[in-house]
Amino acid sequence: MKALDLFSGPGGLSLGMKHAGIEPVACVEKNKDAVSTYDAHTPDAEHYCSDIRSISFERYRGLVDIVFGGPPCQPFSTGGLRRGTADARNMFPEFMRVLKEVRPAAFLAENVPGLATRNRVQYLAELLNEFEALGFNVSWNVVSAADYGVPQKRRRLIIVGMKKGTFWFPKPTHGPDTNIPHVASGRVIDKACRLEPPDCPVIYAKCPDPRRSPYAGHVYNGGGRPIDLSAPCHTLLASAGGYKTHWIDTMDIAPDYSAHLMAGGAPRDGAVPGARRMTLEESALIQTFPADMWFAGSRSSQYTQVGDAVPPMLAHALGAALRRQLEGSSVCPTTHYQTKATLPLLVAA
Repeated sequence: MKALDLFSGPGGLSLGMKHAGIEPVACVEKNKDAVSTYDAHTPDAEHYCSDIRSISFERYRGLVDIVFGGPPCQPFSTGGLRRGTADARNMFPEFMRVLKEVRPAAFLAENVPGLATRNRVQYLAELLNEFEALGFNVSWNVVSAADYGVPQKRRRLIIVGMKKGTFWFPKPTHGPDTNIPHVASGRVIDKACRLEPPDCPVIYAKCPDPRRSPYAGHVYNGGGRPIDLSAPCHTLLASAGGYKTHWIDTMDIAPDYSAHLMAGGAPRDGAVPGARRMTLEESALIQTFPADMWFAGSRSSQYTQVGDAVPPMLAHALGAALRRQLEGSSVCPTTHYQTKATLPLLVAA
C-alpha cells in the first residue's frame, strides 16, 4: 500500500507504517533538519521541504491508499497557546484539503489528547463531521503508547477514517489488561550510561510542590522530571535538550527527598547530587526509534525532532491494523475493538 505522510517530522509515523507494509511515496515537512533525517531512512520518497499550503496534491489521486500525519498541534496543546481554532498554525484545514484532492481509501490523523477535552470538544466535533462529510466512516480514541510496548507514558488522539467499513483499533498488547507488563524505561536506559548528556544541572526548586509520587509534582526547576526506571518514562517534550530534559536519578535521591518534603521537611538548595539528564540516544530509544537512527541538525534540533515524533512502535500497531482492514481481512474481537469514545472525553492532556 502507498501513502502520503503530512507534517512528517523525522518520520516516526512512516517508520512504523513501513514496518506494517505501508510505503510512504511522499512526505511534507517545513523543518529542514527533520526532512534530512527522513531522507536518510526513506530516500525513495519525494520530500517537500516547504509550507503545505503551497503544494497541490491532485497528482497523487489514484496513486495512494492512505494519507496520514499529525497536523501541528500547538494551538490545542495544554503546554502551548490556547488560541485553538483561530490560531494560524492550525493545519487541520490543510489536512482536509489534501483528503479532498487525493481521495484516499483511508486516513489517520494524530494529535494531542487535549483536543478531546471539554474546552476543545466543539472543534473536535466539527472536525469529525467534516471528515464524515468527505465520505469517511470515522473512529477515534485517545491511546497510550505504553499500551503498545513503548516505554513511555505518551497519550495521543488518533482519528482514523475509512471509505468502506469502520476502523477497529488494535487492543493493547501491554499493561494491566494483558499478560505482558508495560515496558519499563530502565529496559532502554542504562543508569550508569557514560554518553554525554545535556550540560544542564538539575536544581532543587525553591518552592516545591510535591505529590505522593516522587516522580510527579514540581520539586525541581525546569520541565524535566526524574525518571522511574521501573516504569514507562514521562512523555518526552519537544522542548527537551536543556532544562526540560527528563533526568536519571543515579543516586536515588528523589524517593527520599519526596518523603522528606511530604513529612514537612524544608526545601533544599543547589544541584541534585548524581542527577544526569537523558541523552539524545536514550530519548530516541524511549521513542522506539532504531538504535542506529541518525538525526540531522544541532543537538537542540535533534532533541526537538525526537520529542515531536510519533513512536514508531505505536505507528506500527495502528498501521498494521489499518492495512489488514483495508485489505478486507476479518477483524478478531479478541485483538481489536471498536471505540465507544464520546465527547467530551475527559482525559489528562
